[in-house]
Order: sequence, then structure tokens, then C-alpha cells
Amino acid sequence: MDMDSASSVVLQALTQATSQDTALLKPAEEQLRQWETQPGFYSVLLNIFNNHMLDVNVRWLAVLYFKNGIDRYWRRVAPHALSEEEKTSLRAGLITNFNEPVNQIATQIAVLIAKVARLDCPRQWPELIPILLESVKGQDGLRQHRALLTFYHVTKTLASKRLAQDKRLFQDLASGIYSFACSLWSHHTDCFLQQVVAGEQAQALGSLERTLLSLKVLRKLTVHGFQEPQQNVEVMVSVENQAELLDFLEVHPCAFIPLIQRSLEFAVSYVFTPAGEGLAFERFTVQCMNLIKTIVKNDAYKPCKNMEDSKPESLEAHKIKTAFFTHPTLTEIGRRLVSHYFLLTEEELAMWEEDPESFGTLTDTWHTATNPCTEVLFLDIFHNYSQTLTPVLLEMVQNLQGPTNVEDPVQLLMKDAVYNAVGLAAYELFDNVDFDQWFKNQLLCELQVRHNRYKLIRRRVIWLIGQWISVKFKSDLRPLLYEVILSLMQDPDLVVRDPHTQRMSLSLNTPSPVDDFEFRTEQFLPYLESIFSLLFQLLQQVNECDTKMQVLHVISCVIERVSIQIRPYVGCLVQYLPLLWRQSEEHNMLRCAILTTLIHLVQGLGAESKNLYPFLLPVIQLSTDVSQPPHVYLLEDGLELWLVTLENSPAITPELLRIFQNMPALLELSSENLRTCFQIVNAYIYLSASDFLQSYAEGLCKSFCDLLKDITNEGQVQVLKVVEIALKVSPVLGAHMFQPLLPSVFRGVVDGERYPVVMSTYLGIMGRVLLQNASFFSVLLTQMAGEYNQEVGQLLGVVIEMWVDRMDNITQPERRKLSSLALLSLLPSDNSVVQEKFCGIVNICVEALHDVMTEDSDTGTFKDCMLMSHLEEPKLSDDEEPPTEQDKRKKLLALEDPVHSVSLQQYVYEKLKAQQALMGDQGFGALMETVDTEIVRQLQEFLQGL
Repeated sequence: MDMDSASSVVLQALTQATSQDTALLKPAEEQLRQWETQPGFYSVLLNIFNNHMLDVNVRWLAVLYFKNGIDRYWRRVAPHALSEEEKTSLRAGLITNFNEPVNQIATQIAVLIAKVARLDCPRQWPELIPILLESVKGQDGLRQHRALLTFYHVTKTLASKRLAQDKRLFQDLASGIYSFACSLWSHHTDCFLQQVVAGEQAQALGSLERTLLSLKVLRKLTVHGFQEPQQNVEVMVSVENQAELLDFLEVHPCAFIPLIQRSLEFAVSYVFTPAGEGLAFERFTVQCMNLIKTIVKNDAYKPCKNMEDSKPESLEAHKIKTAFFTHPTLTEIGRRLVSHYFLLTEEELAMWEEDPESFGTLTDTWHTATNPCTEVLFLDIFHNYSQTLTPVLLEMVQNLQGPTNVEDPVQLLMKDAVYNAVGLAAYELFDNVDFDQWFKNQLLCELQVRHNRYKLIRRRVIWLIGQWISVKFKSDLRPLLYEVILSLMQDPDLVVRDPHTQRMSLSLNTPSPVDDFEFRTEQFLPYLESIFSLLFQLLQQVNECDTKMQVLHVISCVIERVSIQIRPYVGCLVQYLPLLWRQSEEHNMLRCAILTTLIHLVQGLGAESKNLYPFLLPVIQLSTDVSQPPHVYLLEDGLELWLVTLENSPAITPELLRIFQNMPALLELSSENLRTCFQIVNAYIYLSASDFLQSYAEGLCKSFCDLLKDITNEGQVQVLKVVEIALKVSPVLGAHMFQPLLPSVFRGVVDGERYPVVMSTYLGIMGRVLLQNASFFSVLLTQMAGEYNQEVGQLLGVVIEMWVDRMDNITQPERRKLSSLALLSLLPSDNSVVQEKFCGIVNICVEALHDVMTEDSDTGTFKDCMLMSHLEEPKLSDDEEPPTEQDKRKKLLALEDPVHSVSLQQYVYEKLKAQQALMGDQGFGALMETVDTEIVRQLQEFLQGL
């Protein structure tokens, strides 16, 4: 690209690309995209963003295109990589001067220089660091700041590299410039202090920015630039002086041991004693708490159970911690965490009054009054020092027994804080709190206090029970709890004033299946209609997206728990969800919650879910269309909904079939959702193999062929299982539709595929074709014989021999029986190759007989345990899900499957008798002599009585 002619056209394109007019914007973006791979393009961009006379927006865009180009084309191995000559010129141009007047552009330039440094420094760009060091020494304030900004981003980027060689290079750099970095920080700090004293406010602000950048550089060098920093006096002095404690502790816990005592004294003094009152601001408090937490829970500071196996460093650190965390210190920390940091603030209480929904949303992510840091510190300290802190907390609980005076806000707030602590520490307090008695004697009464000011305690008690219900709560008490919750939900004032209390209470109805093993559906059913109705009312009344999402989550849990028993009560919800879906067009996370609710709703409705199709199918269509922007958020849940819709569909519909047009693009993505995509394909085959395969098999084959070129072994198995299921459902149509894939399966068998699971699937497919579509197998065998340049009989012998040899790769009893049936189907035969392999075929059959035959203890005879001869519906236990429509289809299919409808014992007997009739007694006797005598004895035992 000629520089003179190119500059004007690129500048024009960039100018148009900043336009609000899409008629100018779109063509300009496309033109710039095409230029990305043109030689000289990035040199033009460099000239444009270095020209301070041009429009700021144009220069900003030029920087962004340059930065993106580094990611795509700077590496030598990248397609359309920049030439070494152009890169050399660009590197020089980037550090010619540091005088960018616009802060935002200066930051972007610093970032892109750091990106180049990550790839080229120091080998291809040895001059970068020396030039930066020289520039930060300059007297010009702007140049010094920009150079220092760049120095920080370069240091940050180089420090983040994790390969051993790169880490050594950064350590070499750090040791060479560390003293300079220390003096740089000291210089700017001194300047700042002098200017503050002199009242030079503007100059002091500039010095403060340079001080902060210098400190950031020094922190990266200190934390990442030394393998054993404790051996460097200057580094350790710097750690103490610059208070880079937390970063240093996380990366170098052993080097930090000498600082444990002073760090704990410092942090605890400011956060947990009167000395820090009025001095500590919130961010400082958070950092101090994080420092204490990291020291308390650091594994490097914990000795082994057997002290003799502990490292000296661990013992030393443990000794320091033990000496510091005395009983009085821990007691004071525990009390102050609860009585000071867990208290709701006036601002939070005011927010609750003014906007209860927003307050509920804010506090859903954390339960302390200040921030999540306080909660985490409490949990870590309580876990590590529970013997000391448990009595302290129980005493605080004891002091607050009985109803609290509603006119005493201090006591109300304190009870809220203490109950919060008891909820957080539920697992630690398991052996020390009789929660059932506390619930009956105290908490239940507090839930019944209806005074408006007592809502603070009602909210906390509900949350507290939610914490304990999966830890220690008798199932016999649940009905009592449900009645109280219903009472709370039916209070109109509560719904209006405190939806948060509603959500916290409702979550108790449906604790997580993972956490709550005591949930009994029969206990919940008497309350189902009322609770579901109130949930629906609440869903309509609340306004916040987060609140609606929580209510939908609870609704989903209820449906999941009661399964088909939800059917009489979902009419209103079914009518409301389409409206909510339309209203949530701009709120993708709410739409995700709707999708989750629909998943459980479809599962609960079963075949009746077909009545939802006018709403359901367009939702699936949108959520799984990768050309639509919302798919980024909706795809995973949309695919799950698609799958359960198919599994519960009583019959295929044209609209349901049409949605599959979304699938080729999804398969092309090869994302983590690929397994679900294969399950959807299988579900279509089970639902209507004929309609589905005739419509989509050709495109599906193409997608599968593309996938198999670059896919893991497990992914390959998923593809092959689709073919196997198609052959199982419709042997003739399946073989015809997936014919392009079958030669690769044949090759896999003949060539002896090494991966056992893949080989097992190959043999499953071959078994289906041979047993249920013998004419197609013959055509395929002839085709492959030509490919291998062998006689048909000779290749058949190779297939049988490999099949027998790799039978152990097949672990599923169904496939082992299928292999036996398939190979037996070659009998009777006068083919010399089949007769040569007779011994192997019999061996496989006896192995399979051992797998599937069970002895009847009453008669002493054997029967095939895989036979299915009736359609009796098994009785379900309370915790079992009713069968889906797909389960029923699979059951019907199994009744027609030779694996489940043909007795292997009888089939073996008939095939051997037919072979005997073909060859005569003498010839058959000679054939049987090729079989090991022990195998013959076992065979006779299985066949006795036939």
C-alpha cells in the first residue's frame, strides 16, 4: 500500500466509520476489514493516530484497529502475518515520542505497545525498556507521564507471562531495573508531598498520578520479578514500605512469614479495635480484611496432621498465628464482625423502605451489611477457630432470646446481625445448636409477629431457616413451616412492602435437590395449589428483572419436585409466560429464567406440552438460531428446552420438524453444547425416523463428515451413536440415509481402530447392518473389497477375525449380544471363509451367553435376561420420574429389536442345527472339533433341554 495515496483513503474510511449514518458506517467498516491484511495498512494507522491535528474519534478508531491487528496478524505464524520489515518500522514509530495529549488515546497506545512487547520484547525489541527508562527521567511532565504509563502496561504484560523461559526473562529484567524503580517511586512521592505542603494543588495531582503509576510498576516487579524475594534485602524493605502486602502474600507466602505478625497487628488494629474508628475508609477496610483472611486460610501456614511431616516454614507461620490469635483477640474479632460489620446501615434501611425490590436484589448476592468480604472473613475465621468462636456466638444468641421490642431499633438490628452469623455458620454449629427446638420455641413465634418494624427479623428468620433446612431440620416440622410461609405470603402488605421477604421464604418450599435430602413431596402436596397460586401472583406483581428471575426459579423448583402433579395448576402461568417473554426482549437473563421454567413445565406436562407449541416452538427457534444476537445468552437453555420438548412430544409436527433447520449451524460451531445437539438429533430419530431422515439426513451426513475430520474420540462416538440409533430404529432407511458414513465405519473395523469405545461403536453399527439389512451389508462388502483390492470372501474373513479379536472392546451386554446374533446370521454357510472362522464365531456366542443367560433357581434351566415380551408399566416409587414419551417409544422399539425379542440360546441352537443339516453329521462334527473342548462343554450346558 503506497503511503501517500493510502493515507487519504484510509483517513476517509475511518472518518466515515465514526459516522452515525449506517449508510456511511457499514461500507467503511467493510473496506477497513478488507484492508486489514494489506501491507502498509498499519503504518498508515500509526501515522493517523500520531497526528494530533486530526479528529479525536478518528484517531481513537485508528488505535483500536491497530490494536486488533496486533492480536490477529503480528505473530509470524498467523495467516496474512505482517512482514518483519513493517514490524520493525512500526516498533520504532510507536516509541518515537510520548506526547499524546488525550488521556484515553494515550492509554490505548500504551496497551498496544504492551501487546507488541509481550510478543517481541526483549528479543526483537531490545531497545524498548532502555527508551522507556530514559523517557521517564525527562523533565517534561506530559512525556514523563505517558512514558511512565507505557512502562506500567509493559511491565504488567511481561509479568503475566507464565512460561518458565518468559518468567526467567522477566526476573532478569526486574533485577536490572529494581533499584531504579524504587528511586522513581521515592522521587515522585517526595515531589507530591512537597507540593501538597506548598499548596501547589494542580502540580500535586500530577505528581500523585505519577506516584501511583510508579507504585504499580514496583508492585509488578516485586511480586513477579523474584523467585526467592526473601533473599533480596531491597525487595523486602520495599514490601514493608510500599505496603504491597496482599499481592506479595498470595504469590510468596513463605517469604511473607517475617511480615505475618506486623501485618496482623496492623490490620486487626484498624479494623477491630477503637483505634481505627473514624480513620479507615471502606476500601482500606476491605484490604485489611482480605489480608487477615488470606493469612488465616493460607495452606502454606498450616502444619500437617503429623507435625513431624511439616515443613519448618509452616511450623513457624503456625506458631506466629497461634501466638497472635489468642482467646481475647478472637473473641473481640468475632464480636465486632457481628455487632459492627453485620449491622444494616441507615442507608440500607432507607433503601428498603423506598425501594424494597431493589434492596432485595442488592442483598441477594451477600448477606452482610457491608460487603461480601466481611462474610467471607467471618466464615474463614469461624471455620479455623470454631472452638473459640462457637461459645461467643451462642452467648450472643442467648442474650437475644425472646421477642425483641419493636421500639428498640438497636436491638432489632443486633438480632438481625446475630441471626445472620448463625445462618452463615450453620455447618460449623451442627453439633452445638438444637435447631428444631429453637425453631419451635423461638423462631416460629418471631415469624408470627406482624408489626411493620419486625419485618427485619421476619426476613432474617426466613433466611436463617433456609440456611439450616439442609443442615439440621426434621422433616416432620415441614408442614408447620409451610403453613407459616403460606401465612406470610398471603399478607398483602408483605407482598407490597417486602418482596424480598417473599422470595426468601418461598425458596424454603423447594430447596436444592442436592442439598435437601429430607424433602417429601407428599408433605408438600396439600399446600401446592395455594403456594403455586401465590407464586404466580407475586410473579405478576414484582417489577425488577432479578426479582422475577428469582420467583421463576422457585416456580421451576416446585414444578421439578412435584412433576406431573403440577398439571391442574399451571393454566394461568402458561397464559402469562408469552406476555412476560415479549416484555423481556431487552433482558436476556430474564429470558434465560423463562426458558428454565419452560423446561420444567414441559417435563411436568409431558405429552400435554403439545398445547404450548404456538408459544414454545418460536421460543426454541429464536434461542437456538446462531444468526440472532440473543443466542449468546439463550443457546444453552434453548437447546435443553428443545430436547425436553422432543422427549415429551407425542408426535412429530411440521413446525417441530422445521426447527431442525437451526441445527447445521450449531454443529458447525462445535461448542460445548455439541453433546446436547446430538441428543436432539437422536430424539428426532426416535420421534419420527422416516420424516426426519428423509428431510435432513443428507445435510446431517455432510455435517457429520465435516465434524469427523477434526473431533475428539468422544465426539466421534457421539456422531456414530446417531448412526447406530438410526439403524436400530429403521435398519433399511437408516443404512440408506447414512450410507456415506458407513465406509469409514467399515475401514475402522478392518484397520483395527485403536480407541476401544470407538471400535465398540463401529462393531455396533456393523452388527445392526449385518443382522437387520443383510443385502446392504453384501453391497457394502463388495464396495469395500474393491477399495482394498481383495476378494469379497477374503475381506469378510478379515472382518470376522477382527470382530472376534476385538470383542473385549465391547462392554455393553446389548452390543455383545448383538455381535453374537450378527455373526450367527452368517450361518448356515458353505462359504469356506465363514467355516474357517466358525471357531471364533462360537467363542463369541459362548461369551455372550455367559453375559445374558441367567439360571432359574426353581427349574435349573437358563433363560435370556434381555428378552422383553410385554408392555407392563413398572410401578414408580415416590422419587422416580414418570416415563417420558421418548421412554415409551424406546420401550416399543425394544420389543421389536432382535436384541430384546430373540432368544440368544434358541438362536444359537437353530443356527448350529441348520449348519449341521447343511454339512451333514460328519462334516459338522469335523467343524466342531475346531472349537476348544471346554467351550464346547459350556455351549452344551447352555443348550441342554433344547
